Amino acid sequence: MASDTLIPETRVLAIASHVVHGYVGNKMANFVMQALGCDVSAINTVHYSNHTGYKQVKGRKTSADEMLQLYEGLQQSNLNDFDILLTGYMPSAQAVQAVGKIGRDVKFNAGTKPGSFFWVLDPVMGDNGKLYIPEDEVPEYKSLLREADLILPNQFEAELLSDTTITDLDSLAAAIQVLHKTYQVPHVIITSLRLTRDNHTIPSQAASRAPSKPTSAAVSGRQTPVSESPSLNPETSHPAAGSTQQIPSATLNHDPTTSRPAAEHASSQSKLPPSPIRQALAEEEIENITIIGSTATSDYKPRLFRIDIPLLPLFFSGTGDMFAALTVPRLIEAVHASSTPDLASKPSWRSPDDVTATELPLAKACQKVLSSMQSILAKTAEQCQEKMEEYDTREEKQGRGLGEEAEEEKQKRRHLALMKASEVKVVRHIKEIVDPPDIERFKPRAVEEGRKVEDRV
Repeated sequence: MASDTLIPETRVLAIASHVVHGYVGNKMANFVMQALGCDVSAINTVHYSNHTGYKQVKGRKTSADEMLQLYEGLQQSNLNDFDILLTGYMPSAQAVQAVGKIGRDVKFNAGTKPGSFFWVLDPVMGDNGKLYIPEDEVPEYKSLLREADLILPNQFEAELLSDTTITDLDSLAAAIQVLHKTYQVPHVIITSLRLTRDNHTIPSQAASRAPSKPTSAAVSGRQTPVSESPSLNPETSHPAAGSTQQIPSATLNHDPTTSRPAAEHASSQSKLPPSPIRQALAEEEIENITIIGSTATSDYKPRLFRIDIPLLPLFFSGTGDMFAALTVPRLIEAVHASSTPDLASKPSWRSPDDVTATELPLAKACQKVLSSMQSILAKTAEQCQEKMEEYDTREEKQGRGLGEEAEEEKQKRRHLALMKASEVKVVRHIKEIVDPPDIERFKPRAVEEGRKVEDRV
């Protein structure tokens, strides 16, 4: 069912996690990109039975040496002629180093022709003020930024990479300018922003901790996806996900190998220092999750656009991977449809300075990406609700004994049922991938704060 008219023939190397059941990491990315006509090869950074939001998994992580061996196997048979590199969750600093080595070789192999190679880097490090990778991976990710053409951090990750606390649109614009100017990243999309009606952010971390130097306490919460009661999943959740009281336990489980929930953040520079009460009130005001993207000008100033996505009553696994994977073919499509002559042959596909934020190919791509995602996730949430109602009805009829142990077993069974029911139903909705519905609902808007950032930033 893939369309062969959307993009030219494109070979992608995807390096991310893998699960046997469900659609997260490379399992999600491969399907989505293949559905839109990409020829995808995959190196898997973990091999798990399921995503860690289930709180129990079997499997193993891939060593850096094994990742390099797999790539060398491609290399020796002349199979490393890739146009795109998409990288996601990495389980160790050594793995990040291995990805850097692979990326540089793929870029060298692509030749010196501008635009012949494009690297999409999702710096999967943490969320909600906590790292779910070893702390020594952070500087390794920073060392890769100059190699990447497009990065996809959430708010917390953007703060770590830019050493900039994000409290509002002004500070967000400054953070993006640091990424453009200091690290010379041509394209940036910050995902999973939660903004109040006055455009202040919900805290992503404790105010006492500098984003550039995570404390050991932050690391101890979740370093890597493991089977023991994970609280965050870096490989699978993302922007168009939210929470309500309809499915309460869904809000408690984010898998670091597969989830990118909304980010939270605090700052001592806020006019009103965040308190639990103020934060609760602010959260009640939020009706959307926002992504903000930018393509740098020739002097590395940001051109900011935003798209707001309605909250849905569930947290999903695999949506960060879905966003990244959809962005690859949609950006290629938008670049080739651009009014800029031969943009696909320009370095990093960067539009001239006279192209406004909302007319950027990156903005056009995000519009279609979010249209597809919102439709698929809304249908998944609806089906999940139905399945959980059926499950609760069956459980109520059966009855499962009394006492604390019986109650714990009941909660575990319900959690597992919820995780299964909330798996993104991507294979059942391929039409929404190929032909995004209601595109006008996700029309990008310019963010004027991007024009106010001081040159010294």
